[in-house]
Amino acid sequence: MPTVGVKRDLLFKALGKTYTDDEFQKLCFEFGLELDEITTEKQMITKEQGQVEAAKDASEEIIYRIDIPANRYDLLCLEGLVLGLQVFLGKMKFPRFTKVAPVGKGVAPQKLIVTSETNRVRPFAVAAVLRDITFTKDSYDSFIDLQDKLHQNICRKRALVAIGTHDLDTLKGPFTYDAKPPKDIKFIPLNQEKAMTGEELMEFYSTHAQLKAYLPIIRDFPVYPVIYDANGVVLSLPPIINGDHSKISLKTKNVFIECTATDLTKARIVLDTLVCMFSSHCAKPFTVEYCEVVTASGETQQYPDLAFRKEALSVAKTNAYIGLNESAEQMAKLLNRLLPTRQTDSDTLEVEIPPTRHDMLHVCDIYEDVAIAYGYNRIPKTLPAKMHIAKQYPLNKLTEQLREQIAQAGFTEGLTFTLCSRDDIATKMNVSIDSIPAVHIANPKTLEFQVVRTTLIPGLLKTLAANRKMPLPLRLFEVSDVVLADSKAEVGAKNERRVCAVNCNKTAGFEVVHGLLDRVMQLLEVQWDKETGYYLRACDDPAYFPGRCAAVLYKGAEIGRIGVLHPTVLQAFELTTPCSVVEFNMEYFV
Repeated sequence: MPTVGVKRDLLFKALGKTYTDDEFQKLCFEFGLELDEITTEKQMITKEQGQVEAAKDASEEIIYRIDIPANRYDLLCLEGLVLGLQVFLGKMKFPRFTKVAPVGKGVAPQKLIVTSETNRVRPFAVAAVLRDITFTKDSYDSFIDLQDKLHQNICRKRALVAIGTHDLDTLKGPFTYDAKPPKDIKFIPLNQEKAMTGEELMEFYSTHAQLKAYLPIIRDFPVYPVIYDANGVVLSLPPIINGDHSKISLKTKNVFIECTATDLTKARIVLDTLVCMFSSHCAKPFTVEYCEVVTASGETQQYPDLAFRKEALSVAKTNAYIGLNESAEQMAKLLNRLLPTRQTDSDTLEVEIPPTRHDMLHVCDIYEDVAIAYGYNRIPKTLPAKMHIAKQYPLNKLTEQLREQIAQAGFTEGLTFTLCSRDDIATKMNVSIDSIPAVHIANPKTLEFQVVRTTLIPGLLKTLAANRKMPLPLRLFEVSDVVLADSKAEVGAKNERRVCAVNCNKTAGFEVVHGLLDRVMQLLEVQWDKETGYYLRACDDPAYFPGRCAAVLYKGAEIGRIGVLHPTVLQAFELTTPCSVVEFNMEYFV
């Protein structure tokens, strides 16, 4: 959940009213937000760096840090927050955001031409112009901060979308979005004095505290995306950095905004959000000058979209879902605090979704806004219309009872990570990862968490390794889920509840885990029988010592394995004493 820091005095000035801290906290709660912290810049620096000296020149102006829902991109800056609260408080109606043509006879809109070369690296681009804008120090800082918040949020750290903002008066259209070999790109990056090629730029920023994180997005491509104006001036090298030539300042009056992307939908959302929030500072508030984007296929599109769409809302359904009993007239009045709404008949409201509310995907999202406008604390608590008698999930109930019994048999319970490395379930167990139905993590952050475990054994062996200094014997067990890839399952994978126990001693002690298996089956009232009960059948498994492994069968179906672990498995987990283990599926007994 993003946190936005806004200056208290600036916020109250924009709202036209001064609140106490408690009053503003209550207002945030009613609006669906949370006032996370009341602090100052000085306190924040001291807290982050732990040095009072580093914060000696910092401001002591009060800052409200407000938690914003991750899907509300329109509230990530002061301008959006003020607009939302003003409408919610009934101090203004929701504005009409409109895109307009350039002023002046014969003046053509700015054009951004996208070449086919960009398909190799970053194929999409959108653009717009904020005309006759007036920046103050605070609004300028807010403009830059919103870009950063969007980059970290919906843009997925610039991987999906990168925003570039430029002083239009320093440039000449039409603009060209191209992709060229890094050695053919040369310009002066933002706030630098020396011109660099794409290769030099990658080397220069490889140690930069912030920008080095974005270099891998394009570094390995044969071509880099770049935007030029009609005179060949480089505007930006997305998603890394803008050019110094067109940097914006407090004196900037006309801002050219370009967003390059690998996801066109996200780019349109980002552009809509950015221009809607800061069009309030233009000479004609809430108007945005559109740009024409010529795609690689030759089609011409106008951006930004700024589309208002309409949804029909059933009053009866809304009342039923939320638990209210409001009339259509009253519900329309409530919903107008968040979205433009009008009543069309006794049971239907026409709700207009503005371009700032891209979080509104379905009618159920509107139900949530009705609940917020009404007030969650005011929704009457009622008993369900039908009686329901709850009971524990049978599999959970059975395994909870088993945990107690296995512990009484002398085993200590462990609780290990559900995620593990590929080596843990494959190489260390003497099998190939390709032969295991494992669910892989698409972008693992660490080598320790690459896949979801398919067996409980590695987790228990790691626990044994971490407790090698404890006196023998060590007897551990775990009753938990493993996850197996399954193309027939709805989500492509299924959970499987298993029981696993390990005995570690100077001798393997196969009889210990065999005795535990017999005890569990006794508790489950399962007889030793090939047809209707359970039995063991010799089998080969590379994770177990040859001739010391058996399959556990129940009614003819294999449900697990029992045996003595292979020495190479023990060595892989840094164990020096023999171990016997039993693992089987519990779901057959429910």
